[in-house]
Amino acid sequence: MASINRHDDSRDQNGFGLSKDKPVLEVIGLTTQFRTQDGIVHAVNGVSFELREGEFLGVVGESGSGKSVSMMSLLKLIPMPPGEIVAGEVKFGGQDLLRISPSELRHVRGGEIGFIFQDPMTSLNPVIRIGKQITESLDLHTDLSKKESEARALELMELVGLPDAAQRLKSYPHELSGGMRQRIMIAMALACSPGMLIADEPTTALDVTIQAQIIELVKDLRQKLGTALIWITHDLGVVAGLADRVLVMYGGQIVEESPVKELYANPQHPYTQGLLESLPRADQKGEELNSIEGQPPSMYSAPTSCSFAPRCPFVFDRCREELPVLRLVAPDRKTACFYDMNNGEPFRD
Repeated sequence: MASINRHDDSRDQNGFGLSKDKPVLEVIGLTTQFRTQDGIVHAVNGVSFELREGEFLGVVGESGSGKSVSMMSLLKLIPMPPGEIVAGEVKFGGQDLLRISPSELRHVRGGEIGFIFQDPMTSLNPVIRIGKQITESLDLHTDLSKKESEARALELMELVGLPDAAQRLKSYPHELSGGMRQRIMIAMALACSPGMLIADEPTTALDVTIQAQIIELVKDLRQKLGTALIWITHDLGVVAGLADRVLVMYGGQIVEESPVKELYANPQHPYTQGLLESLPRADQKGEELNSIEGQPPSMYSAPTSCSFAPRCPFVFDRCREELPVLRLVAPDRKTACFYDMNNGEPFRD
């Protein structure tokens, strides 16, 4: 039976190798727009970050912050048109994914980078059995025989904890519960032992009990496989026990980057502070939850100043006149803010 563990080869057949000396992924200045009848939506505005080998990176922000569009843009999964990636680089395995050919990109998708979508019912083909959908990916990206592919599909189903896995391979998506379908999506994403996974709010459509099961499954798989993972969510509470590092997004930009423990203990951006204060806490039982006053920014204009300024309790003139960029404020910590949260005063620069 083919092994499910992640391969150790430095390069695959298409040349997309993963070096231990460099980040698995490096994103530089990613900018994505959508042309609509009402104008251009500036969905992603100059996003830059790195993903390290074996790292669990959380990407958080409220709806419309650009987190899902950013990560889907990495693999050109946005609809084009109306979407358009107008600038940036996505370096993976020595290649820029935004500039390789469509056939090369198809080998990366599912082969070297797996994607777990938010709603499995719209991502799975309703008229094809589960086993066939898993083996299709293996047929595209590997040289396994039909028998080996079927064995691998069964192993994947068992890995993600599906009961009666052999029988489930013969099922259609509508015959399974939402939690089972999401486990199948995870199995499909892991089929080719990718070096990197992107999970787009994979627990949003599930009830709380099933959410907890999926989160525990991901934690367990990460320990077994060591795959680098980007987890997109609007819930800071979800990434608290999962992530190594967190990117906080607002208005199509990264406003804070931090190791997860430091982020919770001492946020460096007013928006992050507002998100954390809005989380329910066991020691505040019966108290009213805090909220961030105001509305998210309009995305029909490219930002020229701080997008959070109209809602920020620390706003001053510079915030309304200049666009802040990420600055290093501590080892492995960055914030896109003109206000020094530690010292309670504007940065002196």
